[in-house]
Amino acid sequence: MKYLLNQFLPNQVKWITLLFVLAVQFIAFEGLAQGYSGSGITPKPAIELKHSGNFAIQKSTRLFISGSANLSTAFFDQYLKDLSGFKLLRSNKVEFKGINLIVDARLKLKSEGYFLDVSQQNITIKATDEKGLFYGLQSLVQLIRKNDEEIMVPAYHIQDEPRFAYRGMHLDVARHLFTVQSIKKWLDVLAFYKINTFHWHLTDDQGWRIEIKKYPLLQSISAYRNETLIGHKRANPHRFDGKRYGGYYTQEEVKDIVAYAGARQITTIPEIEMPGHAQAVLAAYPNLGCTGGPYQTATYWGVFEDVFCAGNEETFHFLEAVLDEVIPLFPSAYIHIGGDECSKTRWRDCPKCQKRIKTAKLKDEHELQSYFIARMERYLKTKGKKIIGWDEILEGGLAPDATVMSWRGLEGGIAAAKLKHDVIMTPEKFLYLDYYQSLNKTEQTAAGGYLPLNKVYDYEPMPTELNAEEQQYIKGVQANVWSEYLSDASKAEYMIFPRVIALAETAWSLKENKLYVDFLARLLANKRFLKHLNYSTAFYDITGESVNNAKAFSFSNDWPNAEIRYTLNGEKPGLNSVKYTSPVAFHKSATLKAQHFMAGKPMGKMFEQVIIKSMATGKKVTLTHDGQGNYNIDAQRLTNGIQGSYLYNNGEWLGLSGDDFEALVDLGEEKTIHEVGINTLNYQWQKMHPPKLLVVEISTDQQIYKEVSKQTVFNMEGINTASFKIMPANARYVRIKASNIGVIPNGYYGAGTKAWLMLDEIIVN
Repeated sequence: MKYLLNQFLPNQVKWITLLFVLAVQFIAFEGLAQGYSGSGITPKPAIELKHSGNFAIQKSTRLFISGSANLSTAFFDQYLKDLSGFKLLRSNKVEFKGINLIVDARLKLKSEGYFLDVSQQNITIKATDEKGLFYGLQSLVQLIRKNDEEIMVPAYHIQDEPRFAYRGMHLDVARHLFTVQSIKKWLDVLAFYKINTFHWHLTDDQGWRIEIKKYPLLQSISAYRNETLIGHKRANPHRFDGKRYGGYYTQEEVKDIVAYAGARQITTIPEIEMPGHAQAVLAAYPNLGCTGGPYQTATYWGVFEDVFCAGNEETFHFLEAVLDEVIPLFPSAYIHIGGDECSKTRWRDCPKCQKRIKTAKLKDEHELQSYFIARMERYLKTKGKKIIGWDEILEGGLAPDATVMSWRGLEGGIAAAKLKHDVIMTPEKFLYLDYYQSLNKTEQTAAGGYLPLNKVYDYEPMPTELNAEEQQYIKGVQANVWSEYLSDASKAEYMIFPRVIALAETAWSLKENKLYVDFLARLLANKRFLKHLNYSTAFYDITGESVNNAKAFSFSNDWPNAEIRYTLNGEKPGLNSVKYTSPVAFHKSATLKAQHFMAGKPMGKMFEQVIIKSMATGKKVTLTHDGQGNYNIDAQRLTNGIQGSYLYNNGEWLGLSGDDFEALVDLGEEKTIHEVGINTLNYQWQKMHPPKLLVVEISTDQQIYKEVSKQTVFNMEGINTASFKIMPANARYVRIKASNIGVIPNGYYGAGTKAWLMLDEIIVN
């Protein structure tokens, strides 16, 4: 904000601007229920100043565009036509009472930045380049209002430019295909919200989706799989639909999409996966694998051991020939080569790969992957292209000029920036749009995790661990759409929108200008731009948590002063139900239901939570090992009265990777107990295995413990409840031990890696 104020505004109006920004933030809170009164532009502009009056767009109004004859005005033209029935004619000169789009290289703006001035006489958009004019035009569309039969634009001065140069969305079409028409529809919306990069994930184990004329078997074999997994990958056994599935985009279709995106100022970056995620290729060309096959295009989701053979020269000849056909289709400076989740199992047993390690004087299979990536980078460099890869390309040494996409967390991006490599931040926990966006049990099937709209919006891409010089290597941010569970366009839209719009604001707007309630107000004010999409309204949802040492339950949602009504008897809440004003106290187990209301109408889905009260509820828990990764929770969640869900995404499960579990519950005083219980998860296809042994011990003095029960069998898929009835005994301390199976054995998914041991909610009665 400070930089833009200094660059754009004379001193005498800076204080007015700052007051205006504060006023808009206040208005946003008030306007959620009454209608937003700011400009409504999303992403939030750097500076917006309201003036008096309006400009009326009439059939006689003319549009002048200087120096940008190829500028796409399609969205503007169509929107205006839908509102008014007419399309503006072009002028060959500046119009005193018209709309003027002017390129001026002398302006002190970043590329893509713009000035937008609306007065009662005319509208002027100025920018240093065509991109800026395009984005100014998108902002103008959002300002247009229809009053009765008049098309009006309120008078504003907008000064704007992007925070990050790279603002992207990734789309996986390997697991499920989407039509050219659907992709174009989404590109329109991305461009409207100033997203400028389309990362097109074209190849993976489950399908090859781009025509390569030199290798016709990629079209006839690799592009198809025999059947597709039904339901979630975690299910055991897997179920399949028995239907052949697949297809691919012809090179002409690729050119069409790339050109369509380009006209909307979107650069398309193709991803051709290597050296892993290659099973579809190996199905057609088994000589490129380490074992020689046979292979088949994968029918379910996950990571597979069969990858490109890094010791085989034919592998590199094949990939170079593929890239020779890919490169002319994509004007982008970058080619994404994947590099993620490459199993090293086959390489360890492959004579050719081991010979390569020896002759190239490599230390191990990690350096072999680095050799692979560096070799492909050198080839692409001869074609004038740079590479982007997922953060695994850091392993074994980073290729000299590689850009890193940090997806497994922040660490990869931080490490790459410290090595002075360009970075795109796309951490799974914050920006994977295949995660659930609601905890409601009616949500469509998703990959896992929980990523509500507010968490996407609040993500800050610039790691504080980097100094100012290192932060310059953070070039942008991207949301990723993986399609395992998105079998059609409607399901994809539901997961993409509006979360990608939140990402767009993070990528474009100044950090200090962002305010979530203001964003929600604008989202609501501009719903007309989403009416053709199957977008999610999960942002209306209620969430809740156990509070006051598990003595009460607190509701929350994203809307200031929201009206929430609830019941404790399991009945559906209505307008006559109790209004929530403070945490709801609990003295016994109950089923809590709640509903968000706006203007007397229910908004979002009904919230439901079972509360379990026992002698352990709210009591102190001490752990021998803390949880890890996304499952490193506060130990007190094990006795907060809220059970972990079967989707393991509500933040209640404690997860241990390879480690054993030991929890000690202090009941506070000696009590007579007759039952002890705890839940564990059995999802072997998610590497979540039940314990080898679960033991319950009790003590009165924390010195001498008595074993009262144990269990070794947990056969149920999903949640297994270990509930031990014991002879009544006095105890103050309850200790539960569960032994992790450790390394996943052969014959199971993820063999050779650490197993997750998942536990939650200790119950003592």
